[in-house]
Amino acid sequence: MVLYFESRVVDPPITIYMGRDKFENEDLIKYGFPEDFHVDKLSSAHVYVRLRPGQTWDDIPEEVVEDCAQLVKANSIEGNKRNNITVIYTPWSNLKKTPGMETGQVTFFNHKKVRRVHVERRINEIVNRLNKTKQERQVDLMAEKIQRDKIDRKKAREDEFAMKEEARKLSEAKHKAEKEINELFDESRMHSNWRAHEVEDINAAEEDFM
Repeated sequence: MVLYFESRVVDPPITIYMGRDKFENEDLIKYGFPEDFHVDKLSSAHVYVRLRPGQTWDDIPEEVVEDCAQLVKANSIEGNKRNNITVIYTPWSNLKKTPGMETGQVTFFNHKKVRRVHVERRINEIVNRLNKTKQERQVDLMAEKIQRDKIDRKKAREDEFAMKEEARKLSEAKHKAEKEINELFDESRMHSNWRAHEVEDINAAEEDFM
């Protein structure tokens, strides 16, 4: 079962979720979404944020990060008893699983993409607010991941097609402009009206003279 919460400090609310135990944590590590981010420290729950497609961890408000950090602290046997702890967080794509690691344990591909937030103490108002939104769901994480990957691939194809179509239109416009310029300066099509005007003026002058 996966526990889902809503952080309503922002509008629209942001979904936060975590596994009940280390085995579910393992599945969350495996089947995260590209924009998810992972919060962890000490021996605790792995808390994730489900952002909207296209958002990154840089888009997460500080209030939501604090909500996540409070959940991590509240769901850590050791951390919940201590003050002044540090919670680390990183994008899901930065989670690294190596052979020999314990169930639910992770490291990181790039430690420069790991941020830290200081939690001075447990704030019951935050924990209680989040717990009021808690829902326990039986979900097929792998199926959700497969469906999301299909959506991402479809969007990638649509974006690629749009880029090619835009490039085609720009190319056509460029060729049209070049053709018009070449035709404008085509010597075979260029002529002068100067001599014709000159002849007409001379004929008119002769008629007036006569």
